[in-house]
Amino acid sequence: MTKVLVTGGAGFIGSNFVRYALQTHADWHVTNLDKLTYAGRRENLHDVMDDPRHSFVHGDICNAAVAGPLVEAADYVVHFAAETHVDRSIMAAGVFLKTDVEGSFVLLEAARRNPKLQRFVQISTDEVYGSVPEGSSTETDELRPRNPYAASKAGADRLAYSYWATHDVPVIVTRASNNYGPYQFPEKIIPLFVTNAMDDLQVPLYGDGGNVRDWLHVLDHCRALDLLIHTGKNGEVYNIGGGNEVKNVDLTHTILEHAGKTASLIKPVADRKGHDRRYSLGTAKLQGMGWQPQVPFDEGLRETVAWYQANEWWWRPIKERDPAYKAYIEAQYGKR
Repeated sequence: MTKVLVTGGAGFIGSNFVRYALQTHADWHVTNLDKLTYAGRRENLHDVMDDPRHSFVHGDICNAAVAGPLVEAADYVVHFAAETHVDRSIMAAGVFLKTDVEGSFVLLEAARRNPKLQRFVQISTDEVYGSVPEGSSTETDELRPRNPYAASKAGADRLAYSYWATHDVPVIVTRASNNYGPYQFPEKIIPLFVTNAMDDLQVPLYGDGGNVRDWLHVLDHCRALDLLIHTGKNGEVYNIGGGNEVKNVDLTHTILEHAGKTASLIKPVADRKGHDRRYSLGTAKLQGMGWQPQVPFDEGLRETVAWYQANEWWWRPIKERDPAYKAYIEAQYGKR
Protein backbone atom coordinates (compact mmCIF):
# COMPACT_ATOMS: atom_id res chain seq x y z
CA MET A 1 0.00 0.00 0.00
CA THR A 2 1.42 3.39 -1.04
CA LYS A 3 1.52 5.79 1.91
CA VAL A 4 0.48 9.34 1.05
CA LEU A 5 0.61 12.21 3.53
CA VAL A 6 -1.68 15.13 2.73
CA THR A 7 -1.22 18.22 4.86
CA GLY A 8 -4.15 20.60 5.13
CA GLY A 9 -6.45 17.85 3.93
CA ALA A 10 -9.47 19.26 5.77
CA GLY A 11 -9.33 22.51 3.80
CA PHE A 12 -10.96 23.29 0.49
CA ILE A 13 -8.44 22.00 -2.06
CA GLY A 14 -6.94 19.45 0.32
CA SER A 15 -10.26 17.75 1.10
CA ASN A 16 -11.11 17.56 -2.58
CA PHE A 17 -7.71 15.99 -3.24
CA VAL A 18 -8.17 13.45 -0.42
CA ARG A 19 -11.53 12.44 -1.86
CA TYR A 20 -10.08 12.28 -5.41
CA ALA A 21 -7.07 10.22 -4.25
CA LEU A 22 -9.19 7.64 -2.45
CA GLN A 23 -11.51 7.29 -5.43
CA THR A 24 -8.72 7.10 -8.01
CA HIS A 25 -6.02 5.01 -6.31
CA ALA A 26 -7.18 1.81 -4.64
CA ASP A 27 -3.59 1.12 -3.53
CA TRP A 28 -3.16 4.42 -1.64
CA HIS A 29 -3.52 4.95 2.08
CA VAL A 30 -3.97 8.66 2.80
CA THR A 31 -2.89 10.13 6.12
CA ASN A 32 -4.47 13.54 6.52
CA LEU A 33 -2.79 16.05 8.84
CA ASP A 34 -4.81 19.18 9.61
CA LYS A 35 -4.85 21.70 12.44
CA LEU A 36 -8.59 22.36 11.95
CA THR A 37 -8.31 26.11 12.00
CA TYR A 38 -11.30 28.16 10.85
CA ALA A 39 -11.21 26.92 7.22
CA GLY A 40 -10.15 23.33 7.93
CA ARG A 41 -13.30 21.45 8.90
CA ARG A 42 -14.21 17.85 9.61
CA GLU A 43 -17.41 18.51 7.67
CA ASN A 44 -15.29 18.75 4.50
CA LEU A 45 -14.43 15.07 4.98
CA HIS A 46 -17.82 13.80 6.14
CA ASP A 47 -17.99 11.10 3.46
CA VAL A 48 -14.43 9.73 3.85
CA MET A 49 -13.79 9.83 7.60
CA ASP A 50 -14.73 6.16 7.94
CA ASP A 51 -12.81 4.99 4.88
CA PRO A 52 -10.26 2.40 6.10
CA ARG A 53 -7.68 3.87 3.70
CA HIS A 54 -7.98 7.33 5.28
CA SER A 55 -6.43 8.27 8.62
CA PHE A 56 -7.07 11.70 10.09
CA VAL A 57 -4.52 13.31 12.42
CA HIS A 58 -5.45 16.51 14.21
CA GLY A 59 -2.18 18.40 14.42
CA ASP A 60 -0.05 21.37 13.38
CA ILE A 61 2.58 21.18 10.65
CA CYS A 62 4.72 23.48 12.81
CA ASN A 63 4.87 20.78 15.49
CA ALA A 64 7.85 18.62 14.51
CA ALA A 65 6.95 15.94 17.06
CA VAL A 66 3.63 15.37 15.29
CA ALA A 67 4.42 16.17 11.66
CA GLY A 68 7.93 14.72 11.49
CA PRO A 69 7.11 11.02 11.93
CA LEU A 70 4.24 11.28 9.44
CA VAL A 71 6.57 12.69 6.78
CA GLU A 72 9.24 10.12 7.57
CA ALA A 73 6.72 7.29 7.01
CA ALA A 74 5.36 8.58 3.69
CA ASP A 75 6.06 7.61 0.10
CA TYR A 76 4.48 10.86 -1.16
CA VAL A 77 3.85 14.16 0.63
CA VAL A 78 1.34 16.59 -0.85
CA HIS A 79 1.65 19.83 1.13
CA PHE A 80 -1.48 21.98 0.99
CA ALA A 81 -1.48 23.25 4.58
CA ALA A 82 -1.25 27.04 4.61
CA GLU A 83 -2.93 30.25 5.54
CA THR A 84 -4.34 31.35 2.19
CA HIS A 85 -6.57 34.41 2.29
CA VAL A 86 -5.04 37.70 1.12
CA ASP A 87 -7.40 39.89 3.14
CA ARG A 88 -6.52 38.07 6.36
CA SER A 89 -2.79 38.35 5.59
CA ILE A 90 -3.16 42.13 5.32
CA MET A 91 -4.85 42.19 8.72
CA ALA A 92 -2.41 39.81 10.48
CA ALA A 93 0.67 38.70 8.54
CA GLY A 94 2.48 36.92 11.38
CA VAL A 95 0.40 33.75 11.32
CA PHE A 96 1.01 33.45 7.56
CA LEU A 97 4.77 33.53 8.01
CA LYS A 98 4.62 30.96 10.80
CA THR A 99 2.36 28.48 9.04
CA ASP A 100 3.41 28.93 5.42
CA VAL A 101 7.19 29.28 5.92
CA GLU A 102 8.03 27.73 9.28
CA GLY A 103 5.53 24.91 8.80
CA SER A 104 7.00 24.08 5.39
CA PHE A 105 10.48 24.11 6.95
CA VAL A 106 9.42 21.53 9.55
CA LEU A 107 8.07 19.23 6.85
CA LEU A 108 11.11 19.63 4.62
CA GLU A 109 13.48 18.86 7.50
CA ALA A 110 11.59 15.62 8.08
CA ALA A 111 11.55 14.89 4.34
CA ARG A 112 15.32 14.92 4.11
CA ARG A 113 15.40 12.22 6.79
CA ASN A 114 13.17 9.92 4.72
CA PRO A 115 15.23 7.90 2.22
CA LYS A 116 12.16 6.21 0.70
CA LEU A 117 10.32 9.45 -0.09
CA GLN A 118 9.45 9.51 -3.78
CA ARG A 119 7.83 12.95 -4.09
CA PHE A 120 7.28 16.09 -2.02
CA VAL A 121 4.74 18.37 -3.71
CA GLN A 122 4.94 21.97 -2.52
CA ILE A 123 1.61 23.63 -3.36
CA SER A 124 2.27 27.26 -4.25
CA THR A 125 0.15 29.89 -6.04
CA ASP A 126 0.07 32.11 -9.11
CA GLU A 127 0.12 35.10 -6.74
CA VAL A 128 3.87 34.70 -6.24
CA TYR A 129 4.36 36.23 -9.70
CA GLY A 130 2.55 39.41 -8.70
CA SER A 131 0.30 41.41 -10.97
CA VAL A 132 0.70 40.60 -14.68
CA PRO A 133 -0.32 43.54 -16.91
CA GLU A 134 0.00 41.56 -20.13
CA GLY A 135 0.96 38.11 -21.33
CA SER A 136 1.16 35.13 -18.97
CA SER A 137 3.58 34.09 -16.24
CA THR A 138 5.91 31.23 -17.02
CA GLU A 139 7.69 29.04 -14.50
CA THR A 140 11.01 30.90 -14.94
CA ASP A 141 9.60 34.41 -14.44
CA GLU A 142 10.74 36.59 -11.56
CA LEU A 143 8.69 36.29 -8.38
CA ARG A 144 7.16 39.59 -7.29
CA PRO A 145 4.66 38.88 -4.51
CA ARG A 146 2.75 42.01 -3.52
CA ASN A 147 0.91 41.00 -0.36
CA PRO A 148 1.93 39.11 2.80
CA TYR A 149 0.10 35.94 1.77
CA ALA A 150 1.85 35.80 -1.61
CA ALA A 151 5.19 36.60 0.01
CA SER A 152 4.78 33.80 2.55
CA LYS A 153 3.97 31.34 -0.24
CA ALA A 154 6.93 32.55 -2.30
CA GLY A 155 9.17 31.97 0.72
CA ALA A 156 7.89 28.42 1.16
CA ASP A 157 8.10 27.80 -2.59
CA ARG A 158 11.79 28.76 -2.74
CA LEU A 159 12.60 27.02 0.55
CA ALA A 160 11.23 23.79 -0.88
CA TYR A 161 13.30 24.24 -4.03
CA SER A 162 16.40 24.79 -1.89
CA TYR A 163 15.88 21.43 -0.18
CA TRP A 164 16.00 19.76 -3.56
CA ALA A 165 19.10 21.72 -4.63
CA THR A 166 20.93 21.26 -1.31
CA HIS A 167 19.67 17.98 0.12
CA ASP A 168 18.27 16.21 -2.97
CA VAL A 169 14.79 16.02 -1.45
CA PRO A 170 12.47 14.98 -4.34
CA VAL A 171 10.60 18.29 -4.45
CA ILE A 172 8.36 19.67 -7.15
CA VAL A 173 6.59 23.03 -6.85
CA THR A 174 3.16 23.71 -8.32
CA ARG A 175 1.66 27.17 -8.83
CA ALA A 176 -2.07 27.09 -9.45
CA SER A 177 -4.54 29.80 -10.36
CA ASN A 178 -7.73 30.56 -8.39
CA ASN A 179 -9.58 27.35 -7.56
CA TYR A 180 -13.34 27.01 -7.31
CA GLY A 181 -15.71 24.18 -6.47
CA PRO A 182 -17.44 22.56 -3.49
CA TYR A 183 -16.32 22.93 0.13
CA GLN A 184 -14.65 26.34 -0.33
CA PHE A 185 -14.87 28.43 2.84
CA PRO A 186 -17.43 31.23 2.37
CA GLU A 187 -15.01 34.11 2.76
CA LYS A 188 -13.80 33.65 -0.84
CA ILE A 189 -15.61 35.44 -3.65
CA ILE A 190 -17.63 32.62 -5.23
CA PRO A 191 -19.07 30.96 -2.09
CA LEU A 192 -19.48 34.32 -0.36
CA PHE A 193 -21.44 35.78 -3.25
CA VAL A 194 -23.53 32.65 -3.83
CA THR A 195 -24.55 32.29 -0.21
CA ASN A 196 -25.20 36.01 0.22
CA ALA A 197 -27.38 35.98 -2.89
CA MET A 198 -29.36 33.04 -1.55
CA ASP A 199 -30.30 35.19 1.45
CA ASP A 200 -30.83 38.35 -0.64
CA LEU A 201 -27.83 39.99 0.99
CA GLN A 202 -25.57 42.40 -0.84
CA VAL A 203 -22.44 41.05 -2.51
CA PRO A 204 -19.38 43.27 -1.81
CA LEU A 205 -17.44 43.91 -5.01
CA TYR A 206 -13.98 45.44 -4.59
CA GLY A 207 -13.18 48.67 -6.44
CA ASP A 208 -14.33 48.87 -10.05
CA GLY A 209 -14.51 45.09 -10.37
CA GLY A 210 -11.96 45.11 -13.18
CA ASN A 211 -9.46 42.79 -11.49
CA VAL A 212 -8.87 39.66 -13.56
CA ARG A 213 -8.42 36.13 -12.21
CA ASP A 214 -7.90 32.82 -13.98
CA TRP A 215 -10.29 30.16 -12.67
CA LEU A 216 -9.42 26.48 -12.27
CA HIS A 217 -11.89 23.83 -11.14
CA VAL A 218 -10.58 22.07 -8.05
CA LEU A 219 -10.90 18.63 -9.66
CA ASP A 220 -8.81 19.74 -12.64
CA HIS A 221 -6.22 20.84 -10.08
CA CYS A 222 -6.38 17.39 -8.45
CA ARG A 223 -5.91 15.68 -11.81
CA ALA A 224 -2.86 17.83 -12.53
CA LEU A 225 -1.31 16.99 -9.17
CA ASP A 226 -1.91 13.29 -9.74
CA LEU A 227 -0.06 13.50 -13.05
CA LEU A 228 2.83 15.45 -11.55
CA ILE A 229 3.19 13.13 -8.56
CA HIS A 230 3.89 10.31 -10.99
CA THR A 231 5.65 12.02 -13.90
CA GLY A 232 7.01 15.35 -12.66
CA LYS A 233 10.73 16.02 -12.55
CA ASN A 234 12.41 16.78 -9.24
CA GLY A 235 13.42 20.40 -8.79
CA GLU A 236 10.92 21.65 -11.38
CA VAL A 237 8.09 24.19 -11.11
CA TYR A 238 4.74 23.60 -12.84
CA ASN A 239 2.02 26.17 -13.48
CA ILE A 240 -1.55 24.86 -13.26
CA GLY A 241 -4.06 27.26 -14.82
CA GLY A 242 -7.63 26.88 -15.95
CA GLY A 243 -7.39 29.21 -18.95
CA ASN A 244 -10.48 31.10 -17.79
CA GLU A 245 -9.55 34.75 -17.26
CA VAL A 246 -12.58 36.65 -15.96
CA LYS A 247 -13.06 40.13 -14.53
CA ASN A 248 -14.48 40.09 -11.02
CA VAL A 249 -17.43 42.22 -12.10
CA ASP A 250 -18.30 39.76 -14.87
CA LEU A 251 -17.92 36.85 -12.47
CA THR A 252 -20.27 38.58 -10.04
CA HIS A 253 -22.97 39.06 -12.66
CA THR A 254 -22.68 35.41 -13.73
CA ILE A 255 -22.94 34.14 -10.16
CA LEU A 256 -26.06 36.24 -9.59
CA GLU A 257 -27.56 35.01 -12.84
CA HIS A 258 -26.96 31.36 -11.90
CA ALA A 259 -28.40 32.06 -8.44
CA GLY A 260 -31.53 33.58 -9.97
CA LYS A 261 -30.82 37.04 -8.55
CA THR A 262 -30.38 40.53 -10.04
CA ALA A 263 -27.47 42.94 -10.15
CA SER A 264 -29.24 45.11 -7.57
CA LEU A 265 -27.47 43.01 -4.90
CA ILE A 266 -24.03 44.30 -5.97
CA LYS A 267 -22.48 46.66 -3.41
CA PRO A 268 -19.23 48.39 -4.47
CA VAL A 269 -16.77 48.56 -1.56
CA ALA A 270 -13.37 50.20 -1.10
CA ASP A 271 -10.66 48.31 -2.95
CA ARG A 272 -8.26 45.96 -1.18
CA LYS A 273 -4.84 47.41 -0.34
CA GLY A 274 -2.30 46.49 -3.01
CA HIS A 275 -4.94 44.64 -5.00
CA ASP A 276 -3.22 42.85 -7.89
CA ARG A 277 -4.94 43.76 -11.14
CA ARG A 278 -4.44 40.57 -13.12
CA TYR A 279 -3.06 37.06 -12.83
CA SER A 280 -2.41 34.83 -15.83
CA LEU A 281 -0.52 31.55 -16.05
CA GLY A 282 1.24 30.04 -19.02
CA THR A 283 0.65 26.28 -18.82
CA ALA A 284 2.47 25.02 -21.92
CA LYS A 285 4.86 22.98 -19.76
CA LEU A 286 2.09 21.01 -18.07
CA GLN A 287 0.02 20.70 -21.22
CA GLY A 288 3.08 19.26 -22.94
CA MET A 289 2.86 16.41 -20.42
CA GLY A 290 -0.70 15.61 -21.52
CA TRP A 291 -2.80 17.57 -19.04
CA GLN A 292 -5.72 19.72 -20.08
CA PRO A 293 -8.46 21.20 -17.88
CA GLN A 294 -11.61 19.14 -18.38
CA VAL A 295 -14.29 21.30 -16.73
CA PRO A 296 -15.64 24.19 -18.89
CA PHE A 297 -15.84 27.25 -16.68
CA ASP A 298 -19.49 28.10 -17.17
CA GLU A 299 -20.51 24.50 -16.54
CA GLY A 300 -18.28 24.23 -13.48
CA LEU A 301 -19.48 27.53 -12.06
CA ARG A 302 -23.12 26.58 -12.59
CA GLU A 303 -22.52 23.26 -10.80
CA THR A 304 -20.68 25.02 -7.98
CA VAL A 305 -23.54 27.46 -7.42
CA ALA A 306 -25.93 24.50 -7.37
CA TRP A 307 -23.74 22.70 -4.81
CA TYR A 308 -23.95 25.61 -2.35
CA GLN A 309 -27.67 25.87 -2.95
CA ALA A 310 -28.09 22.17 -2.16
CA ASN A 311 -25.76 22.07 0.86
CA GLU A 312 -26.91 24.70 3.31
CA TRP A 313 -26.08 22.24 6.10
CA TRP A 314 -22.42 22.84 5.27
CA TRP A 315 -22.17 26.64 5.04
CA ARG A 316 -25.06 28.07 7.04
CA PRO A 317 -23.64 27.20 10.49
CA ILE A 318 -20.46 29.07 9.55
CA LYS A 319 -22.22 32.22 8.42
CA GLU A 320 -24.84 32.29 11.15
CA ARG A 321 -23.09 30.91 14.24
CA ASP A 322 -19.33 31.40 13.84
CA PRO A 323 -18.45 34.63 15.68
CA ALA A 324 -14.95 34.78 14.18
CA TYR A 325 -16.40 34.60 10.67
CA LYS A 326 -18.94 37.31 11.42
CA ALA A 327 -16.25 39.56 12.91
CA TYR A 328 -14.06 39.08 9.84
CA ILE A 329 -16.84 39.91 7.37
CA GLU A 330 -17.81 42.99 9.35
CA ALA A 331 -14.18 44.18 9.52
CA GLN A 332 -13.76 43.75 5.77
CA TYR A 333 -17.06 44.94 4.40
CA GLY A 334 -18.91 46.69 7.24
CA LYS A 335 -22.14 45.69 8.89
CA ARG A 336 -24.69 44.24 6.53
